[in-house]
Amino acid sequence: MDAALEENQKFDILIVDDVRDNIRLLSDLLVKQGYNVRKATTGGMALRAIEALAPDLILLDIKMADMNGYEICSSLKANPSTCAIPVIFLSAADELADKVKAFQVGGIDYIPKPFHLDEVLIKVKTQLTIYQLRQQLEECESQLQQALNQVRALGQ
Repeated sequence: MDAALEENQKFDILIVDDVRDNIRLLSDLLVKQGYNVRKATTGGMALRAIEALAPDLILLDIKMADMNGYEICSSLKANPSTCAIPVIFLSAADELADKVKAFQVGGIDYIPKPFHLDEVLIKVKTQLTIYQLRQQLEECESQLQQALNQVRALGQ
């Protein structure tokens, strides 16, 4: 797994939280690990940032003033160009119903606040590894389909 993530700087992570101290804490942690980090403090700002350049992973707070994290994630999952972006929810709400809803709208993990930095790092690394492996699998499938089409064309 470590070999797949040797060059963390290739990964772009968007942190979406309306509490600037949370953004600063997470950003400092992830930048020190070599990740490229972008920040958004509102749902609207996050959607514009994603539209401009889709990140490899989103850390998304649930409770924000203009738009909640569930709405943002639902919007992303409904769009074919953003539906594959992994979303890890962040929340001070640690109730089972909150966690269940996060997964129902398309989240792939959930990190309760206050953050445990080691937990954040391992969850980010794990999800980026899965994301990268999924991309590699899709590329292999595409190459296999092209080869199959060439073989079929030769047989005709």
